Amino acid sequence: MQLEFVPVEEFYFALTMAVRTLEDLTTPELVEQVNAKLTEKFGQPSTVAAASQNSFNYVFRVKDYDNSPAPQLMVSIADWQGNLRLGSDYGWMLDEDRKPVRTDRFEHRSKFSQEVRSYLGEWLDVPLLKSGL
Repeated sequence: MQLEFVPVEEFYFALTMAVRTLEDLTTPELVEQVNAKLTEKFGQPSTVAAASQNSFNYVFRVKDYDNSPAPQLMVSIADWQGNLRLGSDYGWMLDEDRKPVRTDRFEHRSKFSQEVRSYLGEWLDVPLLKSGL
């Protein structure tokens, strides 16, 4: 797994229409730690927050991870009402009408979420993510 940051200049809403929450992590200090690391690495988030309960959303294209039949794979890392929210379109794809539909991989979202959390823990050096909470 490898993550490629999607800066605000390249972010299009259509790219993430199938993104759904993987999990909300409720450890209070986790939001601040992850936000600090992401700001240090990438600066401005991928999207401007639309509500007071959300102040950042970093979006990444996932490389070297199979999400077929979907042509790509996205991961988002955001704060939501004081929690750290991990989201992805893993197990989803857009149909010909651009509506999200489940794929055969949907049943493996929990495993994928654990892999994302572990990867982020190592990549961002955030012990709370590595610990499995």
